[in-house]
Amino acid sequence: MKVVYISLTGQTRKFVNKLSMDLLELTPTNPYIVLEEPFIIVAPTYDKEATEILNDFIETADNKRYLKGVAGGGNLNFGKLFAFTAKDLAHDYQVPLLHTFEFQGNEEDVAQLKKVVNDIG
Repeated sequence: MKVVYISLTGQTRKFVNKLSMDLLELTPTNPYIVLEEPFIIVAPTYDKEATEILNDFIETADNKRYLKGVAGGGNLNFGKLFAFTAKDLAHDYQVPLLHTFEFQGNEEDVAQLKKVVNDIG
């Protein structure tokens, strides 16, 4: 399963690198990549304008068909807004919210997300 992500501060990149999975980092210069295999999104928590490239990617070609779930990182100090980008994507595209983690996650977060992804497999 491919892991598609954006990382504006490097925290999300540090987390996904711990997964030892097939990664695709989206950048603002080219979010319109066609992917014809199952993937999950790992999203940081930022304003909609900053994370719009995730929607652009999902809406490109037939990508939406291959989206299997979303995980999200953020700061627990955000309260109800913790991981809201991932929650919004999961809701908007009717896929499961697989896992949430703080900052760059810890080993337990890595193990939990890997297990969930393997179960989707």
